[in-house]
Amino acid sequence: MQIKLKDELIVNSFKTLDGRGANVHIVGAGCITLQYVSNIIIHNIHIHHCYPSSPGSVRSSPDHYGRRTKSDGDGISIFGARKIWIDHCSLSYCKDGLIDAIMGSTGITISNNYFSHHNEVMLLGHEDDYTPDSGMQVTIAFNHFGEDLVQRMPRCRRGYIHVVNNDFTQWEMYAIGGSANPTINSQGNRYIAPANPNAKEVTKRVDTGEWADWDWRSEGDVMVNGAFFIPSGGGAGRSYAKASSVEPKSAALIEQLTMNAGVLGGNRYSSLIISISVSTTTSSTKEILNTRMLRANNPVS
Repeated sequence: MQIKLKDELIVNSFKTLDGRGANVHIVGAGCITLQYVSNIIIHNIHIHHCYPSSPGSVRSSPDHYGRRTKSDGDGISIFGARKIWIDHCSLSYCKDGLIDAIMGSTGITISNNYFSHHNEVMLLGHEDDYTPDSGMQVTIAFNHFGEDLVQRMPRCRRGYIHVVNNDFTQWEMYAIGGSANPTINSQGNRYIAPANPNAKEVTKRVDTGEWADWDWRSEGDVMVNGAFFIPSGGGAGRSYAKASSVEPKSAALIEQLTMNAGVLGGNRYSSLIISISVSTTTSSTKEILNTRMLRANNPVS
């Protein structure tokens, strides 16, 4: 089933988008927007070929619609939202980011996903001088960063980021980037560097003298094909405590831990079968209340 959007799919709080039992692909204009909402689960959906939507009126509930400006073309746009869980999705080929979380978003878990065929994969944080992102907490766990990815896995501005038990299967520029003093806790990942001798470094920081004091560490990571991670900072316990959400497993188990990353029940990029054109100005989102909480995070209240 292909759901081709004409406008953003605006999701309200306490909702689950659940693709289990169906081969669901979301494509088109705007794609998924989580703006000033909380307690959202997005599970088992292919999200790809998303592009900017035009300005216009977009319905966000059966009894409300509002004026929207042009969207960026992200696969999933998280804007001032909290307690978000994105699990077992396959994301690729979007105009901007596959997942972008900005404007004070926090309490986000991105787990068991498969990312491929994209340039700027994931942005965490709005701008360097946007201080509300300083308390952002994000867990990136058990994902496979696969074919034809260039950079931003993720790219972090401020906040506390736990990158744990992911498989990075090459990159073209770098894997993890940052500016404005984010805390990066990398544990139990496998980093496979590309053949390019100038792109072996996992990390990339904005070129200022300040980065030497940023808390970035690598613990139990496996470096393959010449990959290397440059740590920094003094290793403050309080800083890493905020960037620790789940006990890491050994990186020797990474293939088992990530073997089912992406959409379950079929090929990660299985062929599209049915095409349904959907305008979010005329249709509502299926509501499935779910009591599961994001136990892998420590959301900031």
